[in-house]
Amino acid sequence: MIFVVLGTQDKPFERLIRAVDAAVAEGVIQDRVVVQAGKTKYESERLEIREIIPIDEFNQLIRDASVVICHAGYGILSTALEYGKKVICAARLAEYGEHQNNHQCDILDYYEKKGYVIAIRDFSKFNEVYRSLASFTPKKYSVSFEKLQNFLSEWIKEQDKQRK
Repeated sequence: MIFVVLGTQDKPFERLIRAVDAAVAEGVIQDRVVVQAGKTKYESERLEIREIIPIDEFNQLIRDASVVICHAGYGILSTALEYGKKVICAARLAEYGEHQNNHQCDILDYYEKKGYVIAIRDFSKFNEVYRSLASFTPKKYSVSFEKLQNFLSEWIKEQDKQRK
């Protein structure tokens, strides 16, 4: 089973769900796909889409998933990685109305550079990225959420300084 988590922001994240749906339609993904869509309104006969999933069931879906496909949010990333899951991750971007700013790009860059996730930036290459999971072994995740959040906050501040 593939678990897709789009986040619970008040904005949609259609780029990611469309890429997943297309991969299922093309037969690249052949497993059952469960989606927590949040505010993303999307219909598909191929995906099991739910707006919000209660936390106990959410955690069980992560445990049961062979792959987690998600937005670059601290919560979902730390949870999926603590369970040792292979993760494909995408940043919600302000220019598409998916977030207020592009801070998820920094989070995505950090997790990718550490070898925890496979990043997807160009959704037209989703199938290629998905297929690369077969040879991807994520690095062991051993950072507590609080320590990681503090580290990333400092790292993002430093990145902001360098951009100015």
